[in-house]
Amino acid sequence: MKLVLVAAVALIDVDGRVLLAQRPQGKAMAGLWEFPGGKVEPGETPEHALMRELKEELGIDTWSSCLAPLTFASHGYDDFHLLMPLYACRKWQGTPHGHEGQALKWVRPNQLRDYPMPEADLPLIPVLQDWL
Repeated sequence: MKLVLVAAVALIDVDGRVLLAQRPQGKAMAGLWEFPGGKVEPGETPEHALMRELKEELGIDTWSSCLAPLTFASHGYDDFHLLMPLYACRKWQGTPHGHEGQALKWVRPNQLRDYPMPEADLPLIPVLQDWL
């Protein structure tokens, strides 16, 4: 089974809310909410992948020193196995906007389960809630 490495980030604003992005129509798992991020390309570290993805998807800049490793998900889907480190980030430059047609929502940690998410993201929620 193919192993896919995807890095994700919990952007946390000054009010302690977490940013979720809704997967746009036409993509796998469209309509589900997730932590921003994306595939780690060959030769990239997860931190560099997140910095690239945040710039491309949300139009914001951050630095590897602002990405704190928090936890990870390891989840088997039908045709691949996902390994996804989750980082926490409280400092970035710019205002997040959905540059790829995705809706964005700032969510209180105790409301994260109110949003339908991919199966791999669900075990990340209690760890994030405990950390916040």
